[in-house]
Amino acid sequence: MRDYTLNIAGYLIRLESQDDGPDLSPSPRFMQSIVRALDYDVLIRVHHGRLRPAEDAERLFVAPYVVEVKGYKVTKSDNFWSVYKQNSDLLLITNFPDNPAKKATLKLSLALREWDLYIENAGNSTDPMEYPLDGLILYYLSAINADLMIHASGVSYNGRGYLFSGVSGKGKTTMSLLWDNIGAQVIHDDRMIIRKTDGIYRMYNTPVYRNDVPRSAPVDRIFLISHGNENEMVQIREASAVSMVIANCIQHNYSPDMIARFLGSVSMMCSKVPVSTLSFRPDRSVIEYILRNDQ
Repeated sequence: MRDYTLNIAGYLIRLESQDDGPDLSPSPRFMQSIVRALDYDVLIRVHHGRLRPAEDAERLFVAPYVVEVKGYKVTKSDNFWSVYKQNSDLLLITNFPDNPAKKATLKLSLALREWDLYIENAGNSTDPMEYPLDGLILYYLSAINADLMIHASGVSYNGRGYLFSGVSGKGKTTMSLLWDNIGAQVIHDDRMIIRKTDGIYRMYNTPVYRNDVPRSAPVDRIFLISHGNENEMVQIREASAVSMVIANCIQHNYSPDMIARFLGSVSMMCSKVPVSTLSFRPDRSVIEYILRNDQ
């Protein structure tokens, strides 16, 4: 395939292989997100080869490759992906955990809707949204649109949307399984995008699992979760709510404009959507507790 369009979290992402580019082969996790659309929020032109930053480019950010082994975080590489500023463009240079010979550079602008992706050692066919490119592309789309990308699981039950946020090990997957067992719709169990549309905050899944189906729901309550011996929630407000939600958001903000836009988005959401801490027992009693207190 030479081109296709994805609808992820309401973003229309158009991918087109150029004359010098490989065939495009989307992963099974994206197949349910392919749509027919003439318009796009971003067009990504895919090329063979490698684009290197200029000598005067400024490196803004470097991310290590960290994996979790038996509950411990282990750094396997100090340079997983990096962000450079080159004139008015950003260059995102990444490696791929499953293919060490393969490298990619995404050239993007925060002001333009057309980006270029260069892939080295792509072969005849490649997935242009292979991890970590998928997360990086979605993050910058969310940042440009003043939306939020957050570590969270989310469920919809009886017309109410509950978002459970926390870093690894806090119970996001446990919470989604508990709600799934009572017939709730699980929106996602790890990485969510929150967007404000027509005055309503909605949470969206991002494709992670095979044949993931696009899902969304309103956000009526936000819970900052942790495991505990008893179920206990405490509503938090204003600066405390903002700072605690920010701690779980995905962010690599290095410009004053991006930081101001990000803080404004979180502050506005926390002023409209109730935020509570929630210490919970990993059984059905926490669901009964939430529903009893969500009046």
